[in-house]
Amino acid sequence: MHILTLGFNHETAPIEIRERAAVTADHLEEALQDLIARPGIKEAALLSTCNRTEIYCRQDTQDADPLKEWIRQYHDWPEDDISKYLYIHPNRDAVRHAYRVASGLDSMVLGESQILGQMKSAFATAHKLGTTGKILNRLFQSSFSVAKNIRTNTGVGTNAVSVAYAAVLLARQIFDSLADQSVMLIGAGETMELVGKHLIEKGVRNILVANRTIERGERLANELNGRAITLDELAGGLSNCDILISSTASTLPLIGKGLVEASLKTRKNKPMFMVDLAVPRDIEEQVKELQNVFLYTVDDLKQIIETNIESRREAASEALEIVDSQSAEFMEWLGSLNSVPTIRALRDHIDQLTEFELEKAFRLIARGDNPEAVIEQFAYALGNKIMHRPSKSLSDSEESSLAAAVQEIFNLNLPNTDN
Repeated sequence: MHILTLGFNHETAPIEIRERAAVTADHLEEALQDLIARPGIKEAALLSTCNRTEIYCRQDTQDADPLKEWIRQYHDWPEDDISKYLYIHPNRDAVRHAYRVASGLDSMVLGESQILGQMKSAFATAHKLGTTGKILNRLFQSSFSVAKNIRTNTGVGTNAVSVAYAAVLLARQIFDSLADQSVMLIGAGETMELVGKHLIEKGVRNILVANRTIERGERLANELNGRAITLDELAGGLSNCDILISSTASTLPLIGKGLVEASLKTRKNKPMFMVDLAVPRDIEEQVKELQNVFLYTVDDLKQIIETNIESRREAASEALEIVDSQSAEFMEWLGSLNSVPTIRALRDHIDQLTEFELEKAFRLIARGDNPEAVIEQFAYALGNKIMHRPSKSLSDSEESSLAAAVQEIFNLNLPNTDN
């Protein structure tokens, strides 16, 4: 019984290779069914994200060729184009890898939490389809438990390491509650999408999206349950804005000192928090001179992020200790499963010997023989039968490891023969 993980990630394969290896959500069930139908693959799960595609499986052997062959055939991929990008982790290394992935320790952004949700989704699909069993079910559930342990007891995921998340956490430090604040997002690109997502997670309910094209602004606003305006309507929106976060591709500032001054008067100098994530900047530098305005640029956030990344690296060593400890526990459990058939067979063998000798003893007692003598004979005969095969194997074997195993199993203390 072996666990095997095989895959590509951001460290081993460039994006064009990861794109080709990806299995989309629409094709995941089909891929799993095709994979589990391969000889020797007993359980399987597929994790496919922008940064990795991985197969987790249980096999009778450690042979990775069936998995490689499946990838080549499923993606119509020549062998020479695949092997150099692949990593293969057997048994304990596979368990350790799963724990590292779930905990964000194997991510491009150390400690990011999105991968845990993606891993849970991948497992849910495989479990629903019936391609996982006792071993992978235990592996994934323990991975989620390890990830929770690491996030609770280390600092791996506690500090912001993206400008989007850092901007939102900085706002959280300025205001007691973000839920009560009105937010304006200027721009509707990927960065603003991430900012919006983090704002919603922090409880923000009032979001205004300002964008050059109203159509794209409305798409983002709809995702955030907000509303959209054009850049021509900035002045009206700004006066009602407690928090402003901007990231556009404009070559000139969109918000000047005069516009902010006018908005502050309308707001009766109620403070405004601004984060300019754009390069070139969307907000004039002079805005920082105004009272009741807290303006931060992307460089300010980068200093926070660099400090936090270093903090996460320090916490990662503690997290890896948890991974190693829990991996060892999982392998002990797996090893115990390998012993179950042998233990069951041994018990059955002893039961058969005991039953045979008991029947003979009962017959002797029923015949009128002395019970004490019968019991003595029963014990002697049973002991001899139990010892017969092990004694013969030890006598015939030239392997010292067999004798050492017997000494370990029965906790034998041998007399010292050196003197």
